[in-house]
Formats: sequence, structure tokens, C-alpha cells
Amino acid sequence: MKFAFIIDPLPKLDPGHDTSVALMEAAQELGHEVWVTQAQQLSVIQGQAWGLLEPVQLTPAKLDDGHWVVSEQWYQTGKALLKPLEEMDAVWMRTDPPVTIPYLYATYILDYINPDKTLVINAPTGIRTANEKMYALQFQEVIPQTIVSQDKSVIRQFVEEKEAAVLKPLGGKAGEGIIFLQASDRNFNSLVEISTKQGSEPVMVQAYLPAAKDGDKRIILLNGEPIGAVNRIPTGKEFRGNMAVGGRVAATEITPREEEICARLLPKLQQDGLYFVGIDVIGGYLTEVNVTSPTGIREIDRLDGTHLAKEVITWVEAVKNNGG
Repeated sequence: MKFAFIIDPLPKLDPGHDTSVALMEAAQELGHEVWVTQAQQLSVIQGQAWGLLEPVQLTPAKLDDGHWVVSEQWYQTGKALLKPLEEMDAVWMRTDPPVTIPYLYATYILDYINPDKTLVINAPTGIRTANEKMYALQFQEVIPQTIVSQDKSVIRQFVEEKEAAVLKPLGGKAGEGIIFLQASDRNFNSLVEISTKQGSEPVMVQAYLPAAKDGDKRIILLNGEPIGAVNRIPTGKEFRGNMAVGGRVAATEITPREEEICARLLPKLQQDGLYFVGIDVIGGYLTEVNVTSPTGIREIDRLDGTHLAKEVITWVEAVKNNGG
């Protein structure tokens, strides 16, 4: 089979951390062709989506004493060719957020791939539907108390009622711009003004969950089913557990409550074509649904001795062999 990955430039990827690299390695290991391109290298020609694709050969990372060891030159690319994306069996949209206007335009181009010929992961319509903060609001029974507003007085009233809250920009990633809020903070007004860009953009505000100190669990879902998890624990004086801001990772298990959360999400994820997803759970509450470029596979494999990327690629093989 042929797999194309729409990713950020290869030199910017961390092969010991990035899930995209793990997926490409697994595809290569299972005998598939691996091609790479970038969102700005996509086109629509004669009513079809095309990409400037480079074939890539990877030197896989290896586990050594609990750490990923990678070669200095971990990839080699061949000549770039302009090809219809429908020549691929699967196309992975793995460009890192934020979801900007150019990002959205790339998903519109991907709409011109015939889904009967090529599986797009995740479906472009699903990516557009699922803002990674707002999407969770559909599942009120499993999320913390949450509002979305750009109105300072509305935000203040909510924070006063909850005593403490967490403010999240709707387009943020990797913990960027997340703020711990208390109504008594003398900087409250300024923080809200900055976050909402002077009241011109809504933000999400969630009741603070004290369990956050024990970790923010990332659960990887494949076609709606949980396949692995890692706990991200804040370090030092940081209240965020995101790996990008220094969160410590630890092995964990998926609890019955988290299984219930996954089951609640499954029909909607499948309906929206969101096949590969990472959800965030704190203290038994769903806080985010990550669909653009969810990560965590490298950490789970390192801690649990699994090979989740191989499991994912094997699932894609089965879908394609069954006519999907």
C-alpha cells in the first residue's frame, strides 16, 4: 500500500517523540510505501486533490534502557513528484495546529479526494467540525462545568461561582495560553482582555479540577476505541501537565469511568470520520478532544512496551482490504 503523510517539515519533527514519525515507521515496517508532503504543497487539478510528494525511507528509533534512541540522519527523501492523492491508499492529515485559515484551506483541498479510493485520516469534514476545545461540549455529562464566552462579566461571574477556573484559548495547542483564574487575582481583567483580544474572541473557561495535580491523562482512540494511555503530571510550580511545557509522563491504566467516556464519544467520532483521536481526561472528566495531530504513542510504547503505531497501521490495512 501507499501512505502519504501531510506533516510539518521533517527537520522540525522530533523522531523520539512525534507520533507522525512512529506511524511512518510502522507503515514502512509493514512493507508499505511512505510519502510525505506539506499542507502548502497541496493543489486541486482537474477536480482532484494533488500533492508534491516525496518518498521517504526512515531509520527507525530504538528503545534502549527506557529511552528512544534515534540516528542523527533518521530519514532520507527521494525526488519530489506531483501526484494525485487518490494514488495513495491512505492520506494522513498530521499538520500541527493551530487551525489557521491556510490550515482550513488545506482541508478543503482534501475534500477532493474520492473516499471510495483513499482513506483520509482524519476526515477533512471531521477536522473542520471538531474544534479541539468546543467539540467536548457535546458531551455535557462527562465534562467539567464549562462556559465559552468573550464577555468579561460572564467570565467573572462563572469564576466567582467556581472559586477557581482554567481559561483556554479555543485555537491553542500544547498548553499554550492556558491560564489559572481566580476572581481575586488583581490581574483578572487584564488576563481576560488579553485572552479574548479585548473581547473580540471567545475563550473556554472550565471549572478547575483539583485532580489536575495528579495528572492530565491522554488516551489514544482508534476508530472510537481506546488503545492506550499516558499520564502527564505537572512539575515544579506549573499547573499544566502538557509535555510541551515540561509535564512528566508516567504509565497509567484506563479506568472504567474513562471507558465510559470513550463509549459516549464512539458513535460521534465514527460519524465524523475521526478515526485517530487523543482525548484528555482529568479526574474522570473529559477536557479536550484532539483530532488534528494527536500525540502520545511514543510515550505509551516506551512505558508500556506496546507498539501502538503498528496496531493503527494494521487497522488501516484491514479497512482498505475490506473495501474502505
